[in-house]
Amino acid sequence: MRFTKMHGIGNDFVMVNGFAEPLSEGSVAELSRRICDRRFGVGADGLIVATPGRTEHFAMRMWNPDGSESEMCGNGIRCFASFVLVEGLTTLTKIPVETGAGLLEVELLADGRVCVDMGKARLLRGEIGMVGPPDEQFIDQPVDVERVEWRGTAVSMGNPHVVVFTEDLEKIELPRLGPLFEHNVLFPNRVNVHFVQALSQRHIKMRTWERGAGATLACGTGACASAVASFLNGHTGRAVLVSLPGGDLDIEYLESRTVMMTGSVTTAFTGVWGA
Repeated sequence: MRFTKMHGIGNDFVMVNGFAEPLSEGSVAELSRRICDRRFGVGADGLIVATPGRTEHFAMRMWNPDGSESEMCGNGIRCFASFVLVEGLTTLTKIPVETGAGLLEVELLADGRVCVDMGKARLLRGEIGMVGPPDEQFIDQPVDVERVEWRGTAVSMGNPHVVVFTEDLEKIELPRLGPLFEHNVLFPNRVNVHFVQALSQRHIKMRTWERGAGATLACGTGACASAVASFLNGHTGRAVLVSLPGGDLDIEYLESRTVMMTGSVTTAFTGVWGA
């Protein structure tokens, strides 16, 4: 099976052309576990497959390193846009893509970056997949972890996120706290957690624990959720630079509640998986 290894600011993926390499639905979860393994496989934060869509030419499907399927990935869909162009599957620079979070449009910019219309931020518990009244928002609300009350803001970008603000990001014990938030009782389907420090009205930095993947260098949907949460909590304006361990993303939260994300894409190498 031919593959391409790509990353968006350090959030890395094994990309597969599903038009040329059709994968068995029953075996792809195990393939993801094996190929994403950083010691015995290629190593990645996820396996992304380009397939035909139901109504559009392209659909993006992504599996986490633990074999679970993810609804969406912001850094992944930027890699996807570059990948289908390089693979010769399209000549378009504006591409509609079907995802588990709905239909999204990606645009390859002249400077090599990719801009994604991430759709609307979803703020209701029922939209996020939380316990509690489905028509209520969860903004600066208590999240109990190890008998400590943290304050969290929940946002869905097609997948669930909880954002926790801190005055000192480096003091956060991410390997310990990440799994506890991921499996918190408020989120029956687990959650991505992001610890965020606001540096100014236009700049935040964050650290991420991704559901099914653990600590990652970047999370595109998480950066979007963090920018939305920063605005809702009065820490920033609508346009913000988000600094992650792997690099920076430009995020804008429009008045329509649509979120726009712009960032870089890098191809690391290509190869053949034969195991």
